[in-house]
Amino acid sequence: MERTGPGLPEGMEALSRQASALREALERSEENTQGMVAALGSFDSRVSAIEASIRPAQVRTQAITMAHENIDRTIENAEAILAQFDIVSRAEVVILRGPHENLKIFLEAVDLLKGVVNFFSLNKNFKSCEGVLNQVNNLLTKSALKIEEEFRQLMGTYSKPIEPNHLFDCLLKHLMVSRRDSEAVGEQPSKSFETAIHPTLIPSGILPLLHDIACQLVQDGNQQSCYRIYRDARGSALELSLRNLGIEKLSKDDVERMQRVALQVNIGTWTQCMQITVKVLLAGERKICNQIFDGITFNKEQCFAELAKGSVMTLLSFGDTVARSKRSHENLFILLEMYGVMHELQSEVEVIFQGKFCSEMREAALNLTKSLAQVAQEILVDFEDAVVKDSSKTNMQNGTVHPFTFEVIKYVKSLLDYQSTLKILFQQSETGSETESQLAVVIMKIMQALQNNLNGKSKQYKDPALSHIFLMNNLHYMVTSVRRSQAKDILGDDWIQRHRKIVQQNANQYKRVAWARASILQTLTIQATGGTGSSAPSDVSSSGVSRSMIKERFKSFNAQFEELHAIQSQWTIPDQELRDNLRLAVAEVFLPAYRSFINRFGNLVQREKNPHKHIKHSPEALEQLLGQFFQGQQVGEQKH
Repeated sequence: MERTGPGLPEGMEALSRQASALREALERSEENTQGMVAALGSFDSRVSAIEASIRPAQVRTQAITMAHENIDRTIENAEAILAQFDIVSRAEVVILRGPHENLKIFLEAVDLLKGVVNFFSLNKNFKSCEGVLNQVNNLLTKSALKIEEEFRQLMGTYSKPIEPNHLFDCLLKHLMVSRRDSEAVGEQPSKSFETAIHPTLIPSGILPLLHDIACQLVQDGNQQSCYRIYRDARGSALELSLRNLGIEKLSKDDVERMQRVALQVNIGTWTQCMQITVKVLLAGERKICNQIFDGITFNKEQCFAELAKGSVMTLLSFGDTVARSKRSHENLFILLEMYGVMHELQSEVEVIFQGKFCSEMREAALNLTKSLAQVAQEILVDFEDAVVKDSSKTNMQNGTVHPFTFEVIKYVKSLLDYQSTLKILFQQSETGSETESQLAVVIMKIMQALQNNLNGKSKQYKDPALSHIFLMNNLHYMVTSVRRSQAKDILGDDWIQRHRKIVQQNANQYKRVAWARASILQTLTIQATGGTGSSAPSDVSSSGVSRSMIKERFKSFNAQFEELHAIQSQWTIPDQELRDNLRLAVAEVFLPAYRSFINRFGNLVQREKNPHKHIKHSPEALEQLLGQFFQGQQVGEQKH
């Protein structure tokens, strides 16, 4: 190892020098640090002295700044308060003027006043707060009264009854639209309820105003006032509209004392009013009620129910009174007409009277429909029983169609005019059979009851021949009436053919009783006794019959025929075809026998001085006299 100093190697010497230098540097650094600490201590003392000297100036500056900020805030508050005063002043002019001129500006003024109330409610420390709030609240109270009065005036002005002619026109259009839609889509008219044509209950331009006013009333807490004003105005208009149509409240006694024609007129009015009320007026009332109170927290369902209830219950009460009045067979068709209308309206009633508030009206309408159906069915049963038990003593001396037959057949024809309604009625009843067969059963029972009754009436005749004429006439009228009416489709061809046979059976019975078994034909029948040849006396025929016998036979024949002619020419067969056919049938039996008698024995009396005394009628004359049989009073009877 190389050495560089006395006793030290060269490397160690260098390291020693570096250590000495580092020691010196540290000593200098410490001296600097102490100097810096001393300097900083001196600076801090000077700064503290400076701060102490300027602190009063800072305090004054901060105070001035805060004062300026307070002044600015005061100015801002003053300006805000002045702005509120200005708002109140401007709004007051509008409020005092009222909403009639410009509802929009009036409602904006109300909103501004509410903003003022809100402003002072949030800034209750202002000295003027209480006074301004009192003024604003007074203005808001006035505005509420004015807006309520405006609603009352508008509802009163635009809630007028609709003229009857206009209502009938609307109903006609509604029915046309419903029928067209039904034919187009194969649905019932009630499906097109939304397309119903309504009258203008309130002009469309007024509806938005009423909506805005109603909204303001509810917001102001005047919901009850809004409710009463709307209900009373619209309810009164509805009632007056129906009163103008002729609807009045009648008691059960009023209905029962009413003449049939007057009752029919009232029922006709009622059925039209029911349709107008449901399809036109109430549908329209629903529509405007929904529009006016759209989006408003308001019990419009209850309001609609109350405005409609009085008028609706008056209508339904009349229908119920008719259903509960004294029953008569004639009233059946009135009840069927009423039932048909109520059933037709049923789906619309459920739509218009939906909800709990309308439940009373909905149930009343449903109960009336059921009541009408029940009473109608009971009258049908009563009528059948009445036909069976009819014991009228009217005896048709000429054997023509009995008035009772005309009455029953007319009743059946009238029933068939209501067959669509009857099918619905039977469908509603709790039976398992098909509705068409039920109607057929009812008609068949009535017809059978009539036939049985006629059989009983025929026994009143002492002359059995006239009894058969009576049955033939009445049954033929029944068959003809059925064949020429809708009853043919109900009773069927089998019924017609079966009863035609019964008619023919009575015709045959008449011929047998009146002619085949009558002694008049026996006078024309002589058994030959055997010829006497050329030596026979001149007053004896070749068959051995004497002139005196022939004279006696002609005398008997003439007397009997004249008696038959006198009687049976007064009998009546109203139907010309039936009359001609029966005359022909008689002639086919009678005339050949008469001609044969004259040909065989006429020569015995023709050689007499006065042969016409015995042979009063030629076959041709006799045929003409037969043509006078059954003439009676058929001209008058045919009018039935």
